[in-house]
Amino acid sequence: MSTEQPISEPAWSGERTHSGFFCSLSSGMISTLLLWALPLLGAVSAQYGNYPEGHWVNLYRQGFNFQCPHGELLVAIRSYFSDEEGSDRLWNFACQPTPHGLGELTECWWDDISRAGMEWTSTCTSNGLVAGVQSKYFGEVLDREWQFYCCRYSRRCPYSCWKTTAIPEYYREEGELVIPSYGYFIRGAQTTFSGVLRDRQWKYILCRMTDFDCEFENF
Repeated sequence: MSTEQPISEPAWSGERTHSGFFCSLSSGMISTLLLWALPLLGAVSAQYGNYPEGHWVNLYRQGFNFQCPHGELLVAIRSYFSDEEGSDRLWNFACQPTPHGLGELTECWWDDISRAGMEWTSTCTSNGLVAGVQSKYFGEVLDREWQFYCCRYSRRCPYSCWKTTAIPEYYREEGELVIPSYGYFIRGAQTTFSGVLRDRQWKYILCRMTDFDCEFENF
């Protein structure tokens, strides 16, 4: 079990990439896949724009507030665990402009907040989509509280929703999510906390959205 800092900076090499599939891999497997995928990065990076190379949004044991630029939504999440740093993680995120068919941005808000050391399930209310995250670290329980920043577009409704497998696959591993298919959006997540290993696993809730307005919470 390694608790050392990563030798290199985040493997996305400064760009948001759309892999076409969902990743929940160990660092060694990620390195192998990156060698295979490097020729494809130029073709797909335009979908996600520039990703800040070597950038984590937080320091260990410190809070953070991350929001996508206006009109963009969260499309990728990465974290790195350290046992020596309070069983905490470094986090970084990537955003993508919304497709035209999603309609106009109506409103944004901070949704419900989790409790450190507890399981938590959160889906954006009012058919919102995740456009940011904020978190506060609590040394007493070696865990964080979490809250999603949600945005609603016109009066679109979610459908074809599903939940990813656990990220990371095993506690204390490096974790990474990349939206598996264009047209899916993050609506929330379910997370469990291990009181023994002092780490979290996440299952993200992904949905498509209608290209027309509707009156329902789910369509």
